Amino acid sequence: MDRRVLLGAAGAAAALAAPAIAQTQNPEIRWRMPSSFPRNLDVLYGSCEKLSQRVAQLTDGRFRITPFPAGEIVPALQVLDSVQQGSVECGHTPALFYYGKETALAFFTCVPFGMNRRQMAAWMRYGDGQKLAEEMFANFNCIFMNFGDTGTQMGGWFRREMKTLEDVKGLKFRISGLGGLLFERLGAVPTQIAPGDIYPALERGVIDAAEFIGPYDDEKLGLNRIARFYYAPGFWEPCSMGGFIANKQAWAALPAQYRAAVEVALAEIDTDQNARFDAWNPPALRRLIAGGAQLRAWPREILQAAWRESHGLYEDLSAKNPNFKKVWENYRAFRNEQYQWFRVAENPYETFAFAEAARS
Repeated sequence: MDRRVLLGAAGAAAALAAPAIAQTQNPEIRWRMPSSFPRNLDVLYGSCEKLSQRVAQLTDGRFRITPFPAGEIVPALQVLDSVQQGSVECGHTPALFYYGKETALAFFTCVPFGMNRRQMAAWMRYGDGQKLAEEMFANFNCIFMNFGDTGTQMGGWFRREMKTLEDVKGLKFRISGLGGLLFERLGAVPTQIAPGDIYPALERGVIDAAEFIGPYDDEKLGLNRIARFYYAPGFWEPCSMGGFIANKQAWAALPAQYRAAVEVALAEIDTDQNARFDAWNPPALRRLIAGGAQLRAWPREILQAAWRESHGLYEDLSAKNPNFKKVWENYRAFRNEQYQWFRVAENPYETFAFAEAARS
């Protein structure tokens, strides 16, 4: 699979513009695509529906992918297993849900104090990100491509304020991926819970706090009805890249035109999903605050401790897992170079302009 095909509009268009006689030779193929997200999350699960519609359109209806919400045919946290085994042909799921199988997979969603959405896209497309993702997912008999991004996420909903590190200790916190391992080092008790199960767990007191995505989706889950302190930012999720995975044998068996259709649709969704979150999060945040949510920034003490512990975490995981070490060293070098550039133009502009706009 060409990792640059998401940018290769010309190449993909050429494959899709095959002569009509070639199109008639392509077979009718039906795939199933379970998602890790419930149907009511109309941006995340809605992207599955958009993929299905666009692929059908690009193949004149000969290749159809049917999406299924979490739990309908596959449990939310078992999508990778089902695709790996060939029970279904493809799936929509964040790679970080499976860090327990391979810690290096977390890099292909997000990691604490990592890259933002734009930086991540640069690594995946023009760095070694896609190549490394293919290498890691090959161990699970899957191919991987990015499936949209949420942008920087919020820090979660808490029943009580987080004023010092002491407040973190013993906190039962729903959190995914390496963020959970980081908070464990800070003294919290992390647990990974499927998105559709977060509300009842918080309501019943199984957990004290929960992070999910951001205002638009958090409002849909109703988390503000149980916990009122809303923290920002989600420093363990400076972006959150979605994942499209497909069984390697099923993918290889597809006609080239069908593979190109999937790649084109994913490229369109990558832009559209982030744009929808950017458009819909601000009014959702205003509604949440009007409804009683108390917006809070993480205290510097907690941020500094988390920064220190995150690098201790990376060192420990690198010592235990050569795959993790390989990806982390590549990722870190690209991240640090991106940070230097963003400090020159992006960050100074935003720091000044955002503050002035807030005062005007």
